[in-house]
Parts: sequence; structure tokens; C-alpha cells
Amino acid sequence: MSLAADTLTAARAAGFRIATAESCTGGMVSAALTDVAGSSDVFERSFVTYTNTAKTEMLGVREATLAAHGAVSEEVAREMALGALINSDAQLAVSITGIAGPGGSEFKPEGRVCFGLAHGAGQNIACTTETVEFGAIGRANVREAARNHALTLLQTAASAS
Repeated sequence: MSLAADTLTAARAAGFRIATAESCTGGMVSAALTDVAGSSDVFERSFVTYTNTAKTEMLGVREATLAAHGAVSEEVAREMALGALINSDAQLAVSITGIAGPGGSEFKPEGRVCFGLAHGAGQNIACTTETVEFGAIGRANVREAARNHALTLLQTAASAS
């Protein structure tokens, strides 16, 4: 089975529906999930929020958070994941924001990707974040690595439930 199929199987077993909030991957996680036949019983929706405006309008990311930390930050990843969960009928959401390249800066290098993982419902929502430094391995490779990492986060969370 593929990583996406395994992720769907784990979420299905846990009774979870999945939402994604993607920036640098541009929908690659949701595409991987929906490439699997029968994914509609688990995959709920995706938010592809490439611009800061999209992040604020669609997910409720605060402009103050963007101004203080920048789009590529765990703080923004947290608000993206929470926004995806709150604005969907999912119980599990992953967010991805990063610098796929080319480019970057001394403070935010190419290959830095921040992830958020939110789960739960109502007053029982939890969210964790992490940053992964994939390195300057090329735009396509960073995006693919970020997609696979997000799928692994979803699968691990679903399996733990």
C-alpha cells in the first residue's frame, strides 16, 4: 500500500475525517489522499492557502501572527491547522507552510517547512507543531518530502487514537 492509502486506512479505523491546509505543497497532500479510490469517506476538504491573504480569509490566521512571525513559522502552522479543523467537519487536520525554493534567507533557509497537526472537536482540540529542515534539495524534492511528512503525521495521529 502507499503512504496515502495507509493514512486513510488508519484514519478510517479511528473514525476520523481529514482536512488539510497547504501552502508550499499547493494541494499535494490532498491530491495524494484523493488519488486513492474510496477516500471520500475519510478525506473531508482541503484549503490551499498560498498567500497570506488566503491564510487569513480562509483559515483565520491572524495578521498579527503573520507580521510577528512570518508565514513560515510554527505559529502560523498552528493557526492554519486549527483553522482547517474548525472550518471543516474533520477531526484531524494537518497544515504545511514552508520555503520550497529556490531561495530563502539566512533566517528562513530553503527547505524549512513548518507543520501543524490539530485533532479533536469542540472544546477538546489539541494542536502540535514542528519544523523540519529538509535542506536545499530542490523545490520538487522539498515539496515531495513535505507531502510525505504530512501524511506520516496524519497516519501516526490516527493510529495513536
